[in-house]
Amino acid sequence: MSSAMKLQERVTVPRTAWKLADIFILCLLLVLLSCRVASLGEGGAGAAALVCEAWFTFVWILNMNIKWNPVRFHTYPENLSQRMDELPAVDMLVTTADPELEPPLMTVNTVLSLLAVDYPDVDKLACYVSDDGCSPVTCYALREAAGFARLWVPFCKRHGVGVRAPFIYFASSRPEPDLAGDKFSDDWIFIKSEYDKLVSLIESADEASLLRHDHAGEFTEFKGAECGDHPAIVKVLWDNSKSSGTGEGFPNLVYVSREKSRKHDHHYKAGAMNVLARVSAVMTNAPIILNVDCDMFVNNPQVVLHATCLLLGFDDETCSGFVQVPQRFYGKLKDDPFGNQMEVLREKLFGGLAGLQGIFYLGTGCFHRRKIIYGVAPASFAAIKHEREGSLSYEDLLTKFGASMELVESSRNIYSVEIPPKPMIDITSRIQVAKQVSTCNYETGTHWGEEIGWSYGSMAEDILTGQRIHSAGWKTTLLDTNPPAFLGCAPTGGPASLTQYKRWATGVLEILLGQNNPIIATTFKRLQFRQCLAYLVLYIWSMRAPFELCYALLGPFCLFRNHSFLLKASNHGFSIQLALFLSYNIYNFVEYKECGLSARTWWNNMRMRINLLLAPCFP
Repeated sequence: MSSAMKLQERVTVPRTAWKLADIFILCLLLVLLSCRVASLGEGGAGAAALVCEAWFTFVWILNMNIKWNPVRFHTYPENLSQRMDELPAVDMLVTTADPELEPPLMTVNTVLSLLAVDYPDVDKLACYVSDDGCSPVTCYALREAAGFARLWVPFCKRHGVGVRAPFIYFASSRPEPDLAGDKFSDDWIFIKSEYDKLVSLIESADEASLLRHDHAGEFTEFKGAECGDHPAIVKVLWDNSKSSGTGEGFPNLVYVSREKSRKHDHHYKAGAMNVLARVSAVMTNAPIILNVDCDMFVNNPQVVLHATCLLLGFDDETCSGFVQVPQRFYGKLKDDPFGNQMEVLREKLFGGLAGLQGIFYLGTGCFHRRKIIYGVAPASFAAIKHEREGSLSYEDLLTKFGASMELVESSRNIYSVEIPPKPMIDITSRIQVAKQVSTCNYETGTHWGEEIGWSYGSMAEDILTGQRIHSAGWKTTLLDTNPPAFLGCAPTGGPASLTQYKRWATGVLEILLGQNNPIIATTFKRLQFRQCLAYLVLYIWSMRAPFELCYALLGPFCLFRNHSFLLKASNHGFSIQLALFLSYNIYNFVEYKECGLSARTWWNNMRMRINLLLAPCFP
């Protein structure tokens, strides 16, 4: 491929000065350890300090491993015009679980932004929404949103709207007749009034009235349903085949509420994602899957094209097993008072991960290859090559995927390189099949949640699924566009942040202490050694609290015991500790400034850091 027509470019990010700083601090840590060992025997506090400082050195080395070789990927979607016939179909999967915590209007805006993305052929796009709350209000809101989309999508594309989530667009945009012309002003006013009507309908809707006045029988399946106990509900809210040739086309929209029973484990979000994977497989079976949370709207309408550049732009597809977009947030509190915006982590660590085997799977804003979700390993590994050439029998596929013949046939299309996935024209004819694969006992005796689909066994199902993909030998890529591809809603309160961090800490500790430990994956599978160390940075996060708490309490403890754990100034030990304290904090402060953050943000994050570390230790 000529350089002029390349789809992506991998660029190394220079960081010579930072490498020198990394080495300098590491040397200080090692000298401190040697001085500490030499002074052992002066009390138990010194031994405790040695253990803690050895831990800090270990963590520093792990972080150096991640930051050492950062890369950035540039994408060139304008060059896709030469490869239009290769553009893959994309199934966009959205998950929501609680209509109280995740209001239907939020989900509607996310869905509308997805329906309005730029893509040459909207017939290749479909949007599936999983509602684990089984809320008729959510279903009603999405049905009304489908009607509004017939106006919203053409408006966005006609006028080149940048942000295609209506609640953000109308809050930040006003018609300017002198600049945009009367046509735009008239359209803007009309669409704004229609959106206001949509908002009013959704916010005034309640479950009781919807079920009571359901004369058309649209919500019959919700009657008597409880959040944790109800049959599968699948509704096609918009069939794109209806708009062929009308100019009003936008992607298919399907509502899914999987069957739930109190007798079955539903595996939280991982279970919902696996149901969406199966439902989309029997309906549209796109080779690419995008998954987003309901609070993360499309901020860059060309995001699918940018991701396609990374999926198609490598000579070896092994280099782009999935494409992950870093999480960014809107409506952020000034100076990040709760330390939950993770801007430095995103800027400093994610690029470094991209330079290893690849970025972690973050659970949202990720473009997956369906065949990888189905457990296919890179073609370069001969043992899997036979599988990709069609050696799996029908019985093998039944064992892996379950008893649905339609699902088995769709998986055969994905496994077989020679057989392109057949697009489904009439998706409404597959509703009963979709309900079959959405039942709570469908996965019994299959490989779902183990070898295929989203992985079970941890509350951090996203990280575990990503590790499984890396362990199969795939590399992954980071997509960081300008403007940002997606914007999400960050927790705006301390308790919400602590709850989220506690959940993450529990999940990663389950992975570290279980059979999915990355060291095992490196030893017996294809997880690269440096990628294993990168995963350890994440997995030991919840284990850092005891060491940091112990080190923080050494000072008060020694004060009461009338002795010190600090090294004596006579052997330059105190000077080393002082230099380490100053250099580490200056290093950290400069990182924040380089990311364009204020000194107050740095201070708030340092203040909250210990709270977040201790969150997993308390109920």
